Amino acid sequence: MYRFLLSSRWLAVSVLALLAVAFCAFMGSWQLSRFQVRVDEHRSAKHDQAATETRPPVALSGVLPTARAQVPDGDSGRQVSATGTYDGGRQLLVPDRTLDGRDGFYVLTPLRVSGGAALPVVRGWLPGDASAASRAGSIPAAPTGQVTVTGALQYPETTDPSGATASGALPSGQLGVISAASLVNLLPYPVYSGWITATHPAAPLKAVPPAAPPNSGLDLKAFQNLGYTGQWFVFAGFVVFMVFRFARREAEARADAALGLVPQPAAADEEAEPAAPTPA
Repeated sequence: MYRFLLSSRWLAVSVLALLAVAFCAFMGSWQLSRFQVRVDEHRSAKHDQAATETRPPVALSGVLPTARAQVPDGDSGRQVSATGTYDGGRQLLVPDRTLDGRDGFYVLTPLRVSGGAALPVVRGWLPGDASAASRAGSIPAAPTGQVTVTGALQYPETTDPSGATASGALPSGQLGVISAASLVNLLPYPVYSGWITATHPAAPLKAVPPAAPPNSGLDLKAFQNLGYTGQWFVFAGFVVFMVFRFARREAEARADAALGLVPQPAAADEEAEPAAPTPA
């Protein structure tokens, strides 16, 4: 019934189908390997971050020797110790920050260190609305005198969760993005590019966990690789299905023709002997 598969036409179709299936399987396996690489990189980044956070505190000058120095790669989350004096008069609130599923805000106070520059310190988090808390005067004042603060070093933020792109879009005394670029017009002295979250804030402030380093999570590209993997294997299955369908259709047509249910295929007509001419 399927002897026609040995014909030159069907052998050519079979070869092309096998090549197509092999190509789709190769591309699907390659996309899957790319997804696995991204997963391994994510796991490695999480492991490195955890190791960084457990290292003993280092002096601020050990990672940021000057205010213009950039946070070194791999030092996000590292425990840093800084000694200076809080500038409580220029304390800022960072609204629309979530902690443990609750809405609230950060309390950020510049810490003036030796040399005159300031290190932005998030002293902690409070629940509620920043503007209402500011009007009520319920924000804890910063400690006076010289203090030593230990906290997790953070990269400058580049986006504002609240949707504000500049401090001018927020009420006075509030900040949308924690970075030297956003603080340069608010503070009359140099500001470090990095900032820290205090490890042991005073009550009622709650400690802010360090943020994950940028590009350390499973991004959209990783899931695109996984999606492409599925697509290529679906293509391979589609090729097999279509070859099987066409072969079965032709087998059924030939069986019907053999039973006289349908006319013989054109190829059979061409091979048949010519009929004798009809006498005039």
